[in-house]
Amino acid sequence: MTDKDRKYETLEPKQFPLSLRESPLAPPLLYVRGSLPASDCIGIAMVGTRRPTSSARELCRRLVKSLQGTQAVVVSGLAQGIDYYCHEAALDFGIPTIAVIAQGLGVPIPGDRATLARRIIDAGGCIMTEYEEDFPSFKGNFPARNRIISGLSRATVLVQSKAKGGALITADYCLQENKLLIAVPGDFDSEAAAGPNQYLDQGKAKPVFVPESLRTIAGLPKIKTDSDAPAAVSLTQIEAIGCNLSSEALALFKQFNGFKKTFQELQNDCNLKSNNILAILTELELSGLVHSPDNFQFYFNGAT
Repeated sequence: MTDKDRKYETLEPKQFPLSLRESPLAPPLLYVRGSLPASDCIGIAMVGTRRPTSSARELCRRLVKSLQGTQAVVVSGLAQGIDYYCHEAALDFGIPTIAVIAQGLGVPIPGDRATLARRIIDAGGCIMTEYEEDFPSFKGNFPARNRIISGLSRATVLVQSKAKGGALITADYCLQENKLLIAVPGDFDSEAAAGPNQYLDQGKAKPVFVPESLRTIAGLPKIKTDSDAPAAVSLTQIEAIGCNLSSEALALFKQFNGFKKTFQELQNDCNLKSNNILAILTELELSGLVHSPDNFQFYFNGAT
C-alpha cells in the first residue's frame, strides 16, 4: 500500500456530503478516501443481491446510463453482484460514484473489488466508511453500512434481491426516511426478483419497467449544457426573436423555473383554473421553456 493509498479525510456531520448531513441515520464520523461530490449533486442508491441473474450486468448498465447528463451520483456498497455492476457502469458512463464499505479504510479489499475501488478513486469518486482504519469487516457492520447508503441518497433503486437480503435493509431505511424507493419488477418465479416484487406488491416502491426511464422516475432533470438545444433557450432569446410570452405564462415560468412539478402540484401552488394552466403549459412548451418527457412531470428548466 502506497502513502497515497493511506491518505483519507475524517469528516464531522457538518461536513457530510449529499443528503447525509440532514439524515437521522447519519453516523458520528465518516472516513473518506478520494474526492467528495459537488454540493449540488444528488445521490441515487443502487443496491441488490450478490448473486444476480445472468442479465443483471446489462440491466445495471441500462439503469445507470439513464442517469447520464444529470446531477446523479451512484451510491452503492462495493459488494459483488449488483453493487459491483452499478459502480462499474457509473465509471464506464462517466457518472460519479461513491462506495460505502463495512470496514476500515486500512483493511485490504479482496479480489476484483480492490481494482474497482482504485478505479472509483482515480475517476474522482470516493470510498467511505464509519469504521476506523483497521476495523475489520464483521457481519454486523453491513446493516449499519446500509443506513449510510440510504442517508446519502434522494432515492434508492432495488435492482434485484431475494425475499431476504441486505439490499432490503437499505430499502427499509429508505422508507424509514420517507424517501423514494424504486424497484425493478421481475418474473414471479425468479428468486432474484422476489425482493423487488414484494415491495411493489405492497405498494411501498415505484416500479421502473423500462431501465431507460429511471432518470424520469427519480425526478432528475437533464443538466443544461451549451450543446443541448432546449437548454440554450432563455427569456431574453425568446423576446429577441419576437416570441412574446403572455403575462400569465411569464409569471408561472418565473415562479417555478428550475423546478419540476406535476399538474396537481401546479394546481395546488398557483391560483389558476385547470384549463388556464393547460394553456400556459402549452405556450411554455412551444417556447422551449418547459418540457415533459412523460406528460406527468413538467420541468421548468429552459432558462437561468
